[in-house]
Amino acid sequence: MIQLFRVSKIYPPNYPALTDIHLHVEKGEFVFLSGASGAGKTTLLKLLFREEEVTEGQIIVNGRNVTRLDGGGVAGMRQEIGLVFQEFKLLPTMSALENVALAAEVVGMSRRESRRRAFHLLRELGLKDKHDARPLTLSGGEQQRVAIARALVNDPILVLADEPTGNLDGDMAEETMKLFLKIHEKGTTIMIATHDAGLLKRFQHRAVLLQRGRLMGDSKPAKDEVVP
Repeated sequence: MIQLFRVSKIYPPNYPALTDIHLHVEKGEFVFLSGASGAGKTTLLKLLFREEEVTEGQIIVNGRNVTRLDGGGVAGMRQEIGLVFQEFKLLPTMSALENVALAAEVVGMSRRESRRRAFHLLRELGLKDKHDARPLTLSGGEQQRVAIARALVNDPILVLADEPTGNLDGDMAEETMKLFLKIHEKGTTIMIATHDAGLLKRFQHRAVLLQRGRLMGDSKPAKDEVVP
């Protein structure tokens, strides 16, 4: 699903955000991208989504060489990827339903179908009574569930999440992680960037460790250690 070959990213004037990264993620895997703030986690996710371009190396996502895609190719690839952010990034003047449906409409889905999918996802995530609510009237956990629904509305094969529990308390963080596990059970590949060591301990899946832009560890728990 994801292959990185000797990937480096240098920001001007000469800041090495990532250096010589080799990484393979299989289809259907659940991977934590761990490390302290500034380790390069967000940069790596941005490279996968082509929000940033590599300085050196090659990136393959679902058979596509991301580093060589033109504008149309990038747009097509992004339709297969769901993004979840720490800051939620919901539009405050739109309802929960409208926020989710918009992500489908912008890639050409009809208004009727996009709203049908949005309503179904909000119901599945426990928000069927909140579809008309504006984001600022929702709790942090509810806003994050809306953001997750938005990421899923186009049936992505890959979900990238950047510190998705960073603004949530312990209970809400755990509930959010359980939602990602539920998504993963359907066969979706999941990559979550986090600096929270507690999450790695509680939800023992593959953990890739970055330190100062370098890949310093890659561990997989035994199958009987994985939290269901």
